[in-house]
Amino acid sequence: MPLHEPFPELDELLASMGAGGTRISEIDASEAGAGNISVYVGWDIELRRRFPEQSELVLPLPAPALAGRSLLVTGSGRRLRQIHEDPLANVGAVRIHDDGLTATLFTSPRRLFEKLTSEFNSHLAVHQDQVARRGVDFQAVVHAQPPHLTYLSHIPAYRDTATMNRKILRWEPESIVALSQGVGVLPFLVPGSEGMMAANVEGLRDFEIVIWSKHGVMSRSDLSVTRAVDRIEYAETGAHYEYMDIVAGGRAEGLTQAEITSVADEFSIDSPWV
Repeated sequence: MPLHEPFPELDELLASMGAGGTRISEIDASEAGAGNISVYVGWDIELRRRFPEQSELVLPLPAPALAGRSLLVTGSGRRLRQIHEDPLANVGAVRIHDDGLTATLFTSPRRLFEKLTSEFNSHLAVHQDQVARRGVDFQAVVHAQPPHLTYLSHIPAYRDTATMNRKILRWEPESIVALSQGVGVLPFLVPGSEGMMAANVEGLRDFEIVIWSKHGVMSRSDLSVTRAVDRIEYAETGAHYEYMDIVAGGRAEGLTQAEITSVADEFSIDSPWV
């Protein structure tokens, strides 16, 4: 469900990034400065009152679909758990120029980072791809490192999309509703690399959350930062159950396929996993 008018103001968007960062930290998915958040804002928004300092950027990739629009992006090395304390110190605002190749970075005098997140290329590429393909007015993208999902991706048998979904969607009836399209599993790729960026963009066309094997996850939402975080939390909870079952020797039954299908039918969920 896309976001509709009246659209949120800048302070509301910053507060949502703070709330999302706090929750990611609470589920132990962002140790120290790990993890990052970005928001695409597809409407006119005043940046200079909150972010009066300006510098010019060459974008890491062309983003013509975002021309004239803005992104809110966490700074490199900033702790997601601290965004809510002072979002202006931890977040920068990027306004894409008409050429789609350059941008202005707006920041606060309280800025505590030198550069935007090292995963900025992946965030930018996902926003560019989704806006170009679907014309969304808003999108939140969250990268985190939830320990149980990441652990499972270290097990070769789980580095397969079908296997991962069968394993983590079987523990809670809510999972097939909240993660109806499931999760995509990407191979290990060097963080921040062009290969990682390309695979991530492709994966998030088919899924709303993908696992970066041996690294973490990235989730997107057209509605809110919180919804993107919710997807991570549901997937991580399923992975936590799966981890507990591995440790216990595989003694639990979990939901049967028939039970998962019955839940999907009750809530009119269209899913490839039923």
